Amino acid sequence: MYTNIKTQPAIAHISKYLRDEAGRTFTHYNPESLIEAIHIVFENNIIAFGDTYWQQISGTGMGISPAPPWATIFYGLYESSLLDQWRHRIGFYRRFIDDVFGIWITHPCQDTNEKLWNDFQEDMQNWHGLEWTCEPLATSVNFMDLTISITETRLSTTLYEKPQNLYLYLPPHSSHPRGIETGLIFGQVLRIRRLCSKQEDADAHIKQLFQRLCERGHNSSSLTPIFSQAEDNARAFLEKNNNADTRHFDSTGAPHKLFLHLRYHPEDPPAHEIQKLWRQHVSQPRMNLHSITWSC
Repeated sequence: MYTNIKTQPAIAHISKYLRDEAGRTFTHYNPESLIEAIHIVFENNIIAFGDTYWQQISGTGMGISPAPPWATIFYGLYESSLLDQWRHRIGFYRRFIDDVFGIWITHPCQDTNEKLWNDFQEDMQNWHGLEWTCEPLATSVNFMDLTISITETRLSTTLYEKPQNLYLYLPPHSSHPRGIETGLIFGQVLRIRRLCSKQEDADAHIKQLFQRLCERGHNSSSLTPIFSQAEDNARAFLEKNNNADTRHFDSTGAPHKLFLHLRYHPEDPPAHEIQKLWRQHVSQPRMNLHSITWSC
């Protein structure tokens, strides 16, 4: 999607949006300063290829920080009117950058329903050359890392993994902190338990994860206790957070944090020692009163 966004139409539409919403919806930015920054970033993307340099004259640069919100806002400006026009057929609609999941309310006449579906797809394409590929209407669809299905009167979900996935997990001889392996397993087990509606689906995916780690050289005897702990952690987390969608994080009272990123080396001191030194000498230094001399 990024490279297909035409730069000048995007700048024009987003600039108008920023000016219109300044002081109304958003009050934390100066629109003219932000628009000037947008021109600098999106009109001066330089690409190195071998010993040559190229300036991108159209399309959004892949990998630049503002690309995701830029793409989201650009199509969202058209999307709001599109959804309003088709609200009688769109029962549910969510988009993450260039991935869309929706529920289509079918028309009782099959021919009319097919025509309406085709018209909706054409309307989706009607925004400065952006092209969307729509899956056929079905009771099951893949969206992000989920397979979402209509089962009788309910929606059920399970983990979706692309066929091209090579599952190249870190091997045991990789130079990484010891906690990486545990963190990977804890995170994946919790993710699987949260995404799968059926326990048997989750069990099968967790078993596959175990086997794939073994294929990458990990020892099954060392993996087993970590997986057991990961299951306990996932169970406790899910029991505690059954109503996770209603939880909000309030950062207003949170202290400011400084993150120090260092390239890992196995001979580095542990993180807690670095944090201790930071507190002692930088953030919370203790003055040695005996070393202070007074003079008049």
